[in-house]
Amino acid sequence: METKRNPVIYSDFPDPDIIRVGDTYYMASTTMHFMPGCDILRSYDLMNWEFAAHAYETLDDTKGHRLEGTEQIYGQGMWAPTLRYHDGTFYICFTANDTHKTYLLMAQNPEGPWKKQTIKGFYHDSSLFFDDDGSVYIVYGNKELYLTELDPELKGPLEGGLCRLLVEDVDNVHLGYEGSHLYKKDGRYYLFTCHIPAYGNAWKSEDCFMADSLTGEFKGKCMIDDDMGYHRLGVAQGGMVDTPDGEWYAFMFQDRGALGRAPLIMPLHFDEEGFPVAGADGKVPEFVKVPSTRPGYQYQPLNGDDDFIYTPDDDGTIHLKPFWQFNHNPVGTLWSVTERRGAYRLYSGRICSGLAYGYNTLTQRTSGPESAAWVTVDASRLKDGDYAGICAFTGCYGAVALTKEKGRYYIVMLGKPAQNETVFGDSDFLEPAKEYERVAIGSEAATLKIHTDFTDMRDEASCFYLSNGEWNRIGVRQKQYFKMDHFTGCRFGLFLFSTKQTGGYADFMQFRYWKGDWR
Repeated sequence: METKRNPVIYSDFPDPDIIRVGDTYYMASTTMHFMPGCDILRSYDLMNWEFAAHAYETLDDTKGHRLEGTEQIYGQGMWAPTLRYHDGTFYICFTANDTHKTYLLMAQNPEGPWKKQTIKGFYHDSSLFFDDDGSVYIVYGNKELYLTELDPELKGPLEGGLCRLLVEDVDNVHLGYEGSHLYKKDGRYYLFTCHIPAYGNAWKSEDCFMADSLTGEFKGKCMIDDDMGYHRLGVAQGGMVDTPDGEWYAFMFQDRGALGRAPLIMPLHFDEEGFPVAGADGKVPEFVKVPSTRPGYQYQPLNGDDDFIYTPDDDGTIHLKPFWQFNHNPVGTLWSVTERRGAYRLYSGRICSGLAYGYNTLTQRTSGPESAAWVTVDASRLKDGDYAGICAFTGCYGAVALTKEKGRYYIVMLGKPAQNETVFGDSDFLEPAKEYERVAIGSEAATLKIHTDFTDMRDEASCFYLSNGEWNRIGVRQKQYFKMDHFTGCRFGLFLFSTKQTGGYADFMQFRYWKGDWR
């Protein structure tokens, strides 16, 4: 049986919700402003995962989703999905903090197609729950966790249905109860929730509340209070899932600095009172092993290379590899992988001062403890004042790019230094990037690289360009922070933005991805 180190996915897949259908586990995860959105992963052992689908190509068509004017949805968009399977249908429920809507997606197959509707009301960090008698509920809230019964069509609260406060956190907390996950096992109801108390270790921890009925008292206790020795960042916000053999496992995530929020798996058992006990002696195990339902299965990577050779499907649609996501709703007329075979062509569509408002920035997640990505950029069709390159995409980004000025080409290192070290977003998205260094080159193309180092929260991005077969560092090591301005982990991004005029374009070729060992 394979053994894997926690976090089992050392990358930014926040707010995981995991279910099992037959011999297959599925995970839904938060994707915020990235499109296509709502990642659905698949596994046969809870440790190794691959993409099954994205639940939507775009979520909504607002000014913010389109990056219109100065509108944007960084740090917003889809948030904390609940994933359920009931009577042959898959359900995903989540809220979006920009539209203030609660979305419900439904499909017969997790690979889609997914039908979208909304549920009347706004239900923060919600958990959809189907009871044995056919009734359906949603649990939600922050500090105060409420239960509301939904109508049979799941379009809003059931008139005259059950609606009650389940639990309320104490006043002395840094973060009140949230991240609800509601289950039923052996006739008992289990409500998982996380918080950050202002006492004790004062890091994020997970509590579980248990009741014999949805109208009865929910009694709770702390089920995990551990940071794995990692910078006082507690493990929390998850739930439980069983194996076909009847064993139980808990899933949660841990904040890992600028890398983002990484999922963990740990064994779970129930004490004599019926309360779930996660991990071993109150600790998250460093290593975990779960029997595979399909031994020897070969998983597709969650990150990877791309030579940008794509063929449209029968409908003329291009489907990029599933690890790619755009920074916002893509503008279809401003990108192509068919105009030049083997290239991601990115057109300039607006004038802006930095990365945040560039259209069609194409991203994929970084990995811990280290990762790197490099790409060859043909900048021969740039306009003066254009920047095209590769970045460590966060609010306080670091980037290496080709630019054109008075007909000459330069390699530049750009960055957006953070104003402070806190989690609170300090990014002014309209503020111009800071240029740290530039090097004149006698070519219209170059191979550019970003290296990210998250080892022990070093959280640095370094920039390089290839010259005579050697990597040359340029600029500074840009410090990265996880902040609420983006509220996502650092990603690699391929970008183009214009500061003077539109109409130029760049071709990105031979994208390569490397990640350090984590076993």
